[in-house]
Amino acid sequence: MGDYDIVVVGAGPAGTSTARWAAQNGARVLIIEKRQEIGSPVRCGEGISRSWLDSVDIRLDSKSVACEVKGAKLVAPNGTPFYLSEKMAGNEVGIVLDRVFFDKLLARYAIRAGADLRLKTSALGLIREGDRVVGVKARSFGETEEIRCGCVVGADGFESQVGRWAGIETSLAAKDITTCLQYRLTNIEQEHEYCQFYLGSVAPGGYVWMFPKDEETANVGLGVQLSRLNDPGEVKAYLDRFIESQPGLRKGRPLDIVSGAVSVCAPIDRTVGDGVLLVGDSARQIDPITGGGISNSCKAGKVAGETLANATREGDFSTKSLERYENGWRDLLEDHLYRNWMAKEKLVTLSDETFDKVIETLNEVGVEKMSTLAILKAVESRHPDLVKEFQELL
Repeated sequence: MGDYDIVVVGAGPAGTSTARWAAQNGARVLIIEKRQEIGSPVRCGEGISRSWLDSVDIRLDSKSVACEVKGAKLVAPNGTPFYLSEKMAGNEVGIVLDRVFFDKLLARYAIRAGADLRLKTSALGLIREGDRVVGVKARSFGETEEIRCGCVVGADGFESQVGRWAGIETSLAAKDITTCLQYRLTNIEQEHEYCQFYLGSVAPGGYVWMFPKDEETANVGLGVQLSRLNDPGEVKAYLDRFIESQPGLRKGRPLDIVSGAVSVCAPIDRTVGDGVLLVGDSARQIDPITGGGISNSCKAGKVAGETLANATREGDFSTKSLERYENGWRDLLEDHLYRNWMAKEKLVTLSDETFDKVIETLNEVGVEKMSTLAILKAVESRHPDLVKEFQELL
C-alpha cells in the first residue's frame, strides 16, 4: 500500500479524529498539516456541548476548557430574551473551548494511537493510477515529495482542495455560504453564564453570537448569508454596528480578529471515491442552522477511521469499500442536516416582527428540547399562521 495506508490532509478535529480511529484499529496513518501549529489561528466560535463527547471517547483536559456556561440566551430583534438550559440548547452550548489546546488534545490522541504527524506540509495534488487515487504530492520546508497510500482523506476544511482534485462535487450556491467575522473582545460587561445568540436583521440570513471566554472576554461574531452581501466589507460593518448598539460591549477592544466562510448547505451527494474520502467541513457536514461543525466532524471522523481501518485489513480502498463510511455518517447525521437545511431556507426569509413573535411564544409555551421540530410545534400551538411555510417539517 506504499508509504502509508492512509494520508490525512488537515489536522483539525475531523482529520485527527479520522487518523486516531484508523490508527487505533491497525492502519498506518500520516497526518499532514500546512500550518506550523495545530489549532492556531482559531476560526471558530469555540462552543460545544458535553452530550456527544463520550460517543467519540473525548476527555477534555483543563487547558481545553476556557469557560463553562449554564445554557443559551436567544435574543429577539426587539430585545426579548429566551433562556435555554445546557441540556436543551444543542451541540454548541455548554462549554466554550480553547481551540488551540483542544485541537492539540485531539492530535495527541491520534499520535498516541500510532499516527504520524508532519507540520508545515502542504498538499499540492493527488497521485493517480487510472481513476484511482494512490497518494498525494506534498511540499515540506521547500522539499517536494510523493507520498503513496491506499486512501487520501480530505479534512482540509471549507476550501477543500482534495475534494476538488478528486472530482467530488462540493461547490456551493451563495445562499448556502455564510460569511463570518469574529472579534475576541475584552474589557466588556456580559451575562457570562450564557452563550448568547441575536436573531433577525442584525445579521441577515445568519445571527450574532457571544461565547464567553471569561467574565470580561468573549468571542463576539456574526455570520451573514453571502447572497445578502454587496461587498465582503459589509460583514465588519454589521458587527461593528451591533457592538456599538450594546452598552456592555462598546468599551471592548479586540484581542484578535478572525474571518472566514461556513457552508450551510444540504448534505452533498457523495463524499468518497476510489482511494479518496472527505470528512468534516470538506464534506459539508456542518449544521446549516448553527454553522457548528466540531461535533459532526468528530462523529464522522470516527466512522471514517473505522471504515479505513477495515479497508486496510481487506486491502480494498475502492468506492464500494468506502461506502461503509458514506452510509455510516449519513445514518448518524444526514436526516438532521437535511431537516435543518430545509428550516434554514425558510428562516432566512423571516422578518424581525416574526422573530419577535417566535421568541414571545417560546417564553409562553417553552420547549423541552431545542430542535427545529420542537420550536415549530411550540409556535404552531399559538400562532399556526407563522408556521404555514414550515408544514413539510412538522
